[in-house]
Amino acid sequence: MGVGILIGSCSSKNQTSTSKDKRPLVVFVTGDHEYSGESTLPIVAAELEKNYGMRTLVLKASPNQNSEENIPGLEALRDADLAVFFLRWRRLPKDQVAYIDEYLNSGKPVMGFRTSTHAFNYPKGHELEAWNAFGERAFGAPPGWGGAAKHSHYGHESTTDVSIIPEAAQHPILTGVDPNFHVASWLYRVLPDYPVKGTTWLLMGKSVNPNSQPAVDQPVAWTWQNPAGARVFMTTLGHPEDFQVEAFQRLVVNAIHWELGKPVPKNWKGKMDIQVPYRGIVN
Repeated sequence: MGVGILIGSCSSKNQTSTSKDKRPLVVFVTGDHEYSGESTLPIVAAELEKNYGMRTLVLKASPNQNSEENIPGLEALRDADLAVFFLRWRRLPKDQVAYIDEYLNSGKPVMGFRTSTHAFNYPKGHELEAWNAFGERAFGAPPGWGGAAKHSHYGHESTTDVSIIPEAAQHPILTGVDPNFHVASWLYRVLPDYPVKGTTWLLMGKSVNPNSQPAVDQPVAWTWQNPAGARVFMTTLGHPEDFQVEAFQRLVVNAIHWELGKPVPKNWKGKMDIQVPYRGIVN
């Protein structure tokens, strides 16, 4: 079974659920303007299907990543065993948001990348304005960009050195992950108030060539149990060049297994070929 990449408005029911296929279903929800999640995550999805015994479905903003008001197929979340979000400043209609709300209340695991901290951007007074704090509800992350949490980054000319937090070194998600690696993502500021109390920090980031001083080290990956009792994994990394780094690839695959309650792979199937360039925000 190939990766189900759903980009139209057709129903996903027949694509996602069969009575005989017991493999867990991972649904990726993408639409982020800038970081090409709709291109990197399908490669991860294909790897999960080929080598790790999972079914996958990739949902994309339509007609392209800049389309803020439509992600067809979100009803597939009803069949999902894990939902993975890579979103940025969406304004989805109420009926589509309802599927995400239902999933977040289900107690099933949730995973997020980078700009999912500010997945929604409804105008003040909109009936869905509370969804602008999606990052806090879903991941224990800052509730949107800027604001009282001062969620921001250290500049587009910077990169990040990542290291395993010693106290977390034995966490299953970090199995086989290099203790130190470098990524292209500019470091996101989340401290001092986030991640929320009760999170377990896994990786710390140090800004390289920051545009402001002092540059404070920040957690870049953590786990949590959200109010619905679900396992959560969040990383503020996700620049497309990050996906070229084997340590990051392994982190992602391990986290998906952990979230599903499956043992992390003892035998790493090898580095994925993910050659997606950074495009920035383009029309």
